[in-house]
Amino acid sequence: MGYPFCRQTLCGGPLTACTFPGMASSPPASAATQRQPNLAFRRQRGGLSPGEFAAAVRRAAREIGERVSCDARYVGRVESGEIRCPNYAYERVFLHMFPGRTLSDLGFAPRASVRGRAARIPGGGDGTSTGTTSCPAHSDHERAGPHPGHDEESDVLRRAFMAGGPAALAATTAGAVLCGPGAASALAAPARAGAPEAAAVEEAVRRIRLLDDRHGADGLYRRAGTWLRAAYELLDSRPQRQTVADRLHAGAGELAISVGWLAHDSGRLEDARSHYGEALATSRVAEDPALEAHAFCNLAFLARDAGRPRECVRAAQAGTQAARRLGSHRLLSLLALREAGGWSRLGDRASCAEALGRARALFARGPVDDDPEWMTFFGEAELSGLEAQCWAALGDWTLATRGARRAVALQPPHFARNTALFTAQLAGDLAGAGSPDEAATQAARALDLLADVRSSRVSTMLAATAHHLAPHRGDAAVDSFLDRMSARLTA
Repeated sequence: MGYPFCRQTLCGGPLTACTFPGMASSPPASAATQRQPNLAFRRQRGGLSPGEFAAAVRRAAREIGERVSCDARYVGRVESGEIRCPNYAYERVFLHMFPGRTLSDLGFAPRASVRGRAARIPGGGDGTSTGTTSCPAHSDHERAGPHPGHDEESDVLRRAFMAGGPAALAATTAGAVLCGPGAASALAAPARAGAPEAAAVEEAVRRIRLLDDRHGADGLYRRAGTWLRAAYELLDSRPQRQTVADRLHAGAGELAISVGWLAHDSGRLEDARSHYGEALATSRVAEDPALEAHAFCNLAFLARDAGRPRECVRAAQAGTQAARRLGSHRLLSLLALREAGGWSRLGDRASCAEALGRARALFARGPVDDDPEWMTFFGEAELSGLEAQCWAALGDWTLATRGARRAVALQPPHFARNTALFTAQLAGDLAGAGSPDEAATQAARALDLLADVRSSRVSTMLAATAHHLAPHRGDAAVDSFLDRMSARLTA
């Protein structure tokens, strides 16, 4: 595939000076430079050896139907503070083992503080660490009770991001809100990038993903592009150490994918293709198979949405080749689903079914500690939703509706954008299945969810459902939905 590697065209216009949180003389508080042992978790082990405690964790997992590969090394990584919060499977196991305790009680950090890709630096090679190693957390704060998808803290972050750019978000991270046209000039990029700047790029990825989870892509894309330009400027500044260069390559590549996804979800497909291509080129320069697999995964998804199914299959297969070196069953499962999406658009039911079966089998092997952090959105709900999309493309509305219902039912509530997406998908599948009344009810629910989520992708899906339901005017639910859609389009 011939993808351009031109930063001038990726973000719209020439490169301009831009700053990240953490470009001051010291890194932000969220990018801790020293690992803190988790003494609270160590106390839970008592007199058991790490190996004995790991066996107890595995037994507890089996009691609730989870599969974790806990061993003495994992226990040591938690107790040393290397793992700042567990992935969702381990979280459920720990809360089962210690009833009435929260993650905070067990010494773990809030998920919002570790959301994003960890730097892959064996032993913290340059003497610093963001502290996010092995914490596949793709959500905001976790609480014991129901979690709203829209809270005060997310409002503060979003306003700071939209109004003041990177410098505003830096101040927000530190506990204040700095907005205004002069905010970005308050911090100056150094002549040569060091560890604080690498941590800032990683923080940018983390914050963008968090905001997208809660609010969707529309409105975030342009702001995020300024961060991407700055990331590549830092790479061009000849970083101080090779370990810093490695972190910047990985961080800039992940940032390019995040910005590409914002473009993708907001309907800017050619922009998305360019950003994903940038990430792929960066992965080749850095010889980074994890970044390469991620870039191909998103390129496959984009090709499917852009009506290029053969390219979708090829990109998914290329991503699979890269991912085989990483040992993540979940990543291989997602790539098999991307391949299935291409086959379904080609009308090849047999190849699609084979890829879906492969995806299910890989998913069933369970998570591993080395699963990429960006994949934490990929649970049973996402698997069912992507299966449903394949069956819908093949015209099998029974299987499509079944999968979409499961996707809606299983979606964690704090993934507001995905809840809206799968609800809109269910509405479209019900319309295809000949159930206009229920389709309109689900479509209206998706419209309600768009009050807090801005996603052109979801809006386009609902517009298509409205088109399918138009011949059924006269049904009360259909009329109500169509009137709301008409008002939304003319507003």
